[in-house]
Amino acid sequence: MKNQVQLITYVDRLGGSDINALHQLLTTQLADVFGGVHLLPFYTPIDGADAGFDPDDHLTVDPRLGNWDDIHQLSRDTDVMADLIVNHVSSHSPQFADVVAHGQESPWYPLFLTYQSVFPDGAREEEITAIYRPRPSLPWTPYILGGTKHLIWTTFTPQQLDINVETEVGKTYLTSILDRFGQSGVSMIRLDAAGYAIKRPGTRCFMLPETYGFIQQLSDKAAERGIETLVEIHSHYQTQIDIANRVGRVYDFALPPLILHLLFTGDAAPLANWLGQSPRNCITVLDTHDGIGVLDVGADGDKPGLLAPEAIDQLVETIHQRSNDQSRLATGAAASNLDLYQVNCTYYAALGERDNEYLIARAIQFFAPGVPQVYYTGLLAGANDMALLAETGVGRDINRAYYTDRDIENALERPVVQQLLNLIRLRNEHAAFDGVFSLACSYNELSLTWRNGATQLKLAIDCLARTARITDQTGALLFVL
Repeated sequence: MKNQVQLITYVDRLGGSDINALHQLLTTQLADVFGGVHLLPFYTPIDGADAGFDPDDHLTVDPRLGNWDDIHQLSRDTDVMADLIVNHVSSHSPQFADVVAHGQESPWYPLFLTYQSVFPDGAREEEITAIYRPRPSLPWTPYILGGTKHLIWTTFTPQQLDINVETEVGKTYLTSILDRFGQSGVSMIRLDAAGYAIKRPGTRCFMLPETYGFIQQLSDKAAERGIETLVEIHSHYQTQIDIANRVGRVYDFALPPLILHLLFTGDAAPLANWLGQSPRNCITVLDTHDGIGVLDVGADGDKPGLLAPEAIDQLVETIHQRSNDQSRLATGAAASNLDLYQVNCTYYAALGERDNEYLIARAIQFFAPGVPQVYYTGLLAGANDMALLAETGVGRDINRAYYTDRDIENALERPVVQQLLNLIRLRNEHAAFDGVFSLACSYNELSLTWRNGATQLKLAIDCLARTARITDQTGALLFVL
């Protein structure tokens, strides 16, 4: 992966309807802006129960978007990242249709994780309540398989059936996807929901010792095909550090809420504390296709978090207030497909659509250790899509707008977007970012500095005034935010 800003986008939601249209956008209006692109799920179908994260067929590009040749063509002009959906497959998949018809006689039966396969002797109440849940429901859904009722493990939605990744069928299934990626020019994969892949009785069924081993084995298989691995885990910050020591790259999910905390309160200490220990092999984000995570800065049992519980409560409440309660309508019990650890809102709206604070947030992201990714809605400083939320009733759709060509043209003319593009180009082109990172924090100022030989860039933030300056090694002023 190039040490340049990467784009995250759905193929069909950024100025076009297919891969070729996105390819054209990246080589015209957005030429030389991004070092790579993360294509969110483009498999059959893109409009299932979870916006593509519940594929019927992981090995087929949705024909409405194109085909694998189009992916390969795109990869010739830019690095391409794709999602390997590790934990689950759709209930509409042909594999599950065969299991429904033939039950345990189906060759695909071992692909799916059942209650019985984890708890062959049944589960006690304390074992069930110990299971780590991202959502408030129980993790099983009853299905009739070959005329007999079975409980299938469904970590996320009833339509997303968990894979038994420890069976030969499960291993072969995941390997076949890696092979398809390697043949199509995909140079990096994101392991989606990998923390839930291994379940054991009497445990949380999340990020077990065996999970680390599974992630390592899958990463090694990807590396054999010339593919880098990014692991997606929402968890306690110490878990992220542990994972980072074992794999190629991890997300820095603690960064988005800590930047919000700084801009909401003027308190830079928690962010400075984190940047002093955050993994250097991380991908930094402010926004993604999911909501703004808060679990990543919270406590886990007796392990304290990066923010105190009352600070997290205030953070969430301030997001609601600044977004004029739009985020409240899209978060938690107010919307379906909810996650307990996320606030659904665009990052721009979470900051009250304040251009200077948004640009400061992006500058901090670009100066933080790691390779930055920018979500397509964030690239265009997008507001909450209340119309799409009302249409679907899915909370995360507030941050999953569809942009036409005209929408993009209009957004690119906005000063806040033009300044963001200039910050992206600085991050991509300046030699200092290939050097050494350091930070300093006082009561009201946070400074992030990169040095590479004789070159230097320094971001100095006045945390109380909510202003920032970027200077070079001569002291020349490059940006005022």
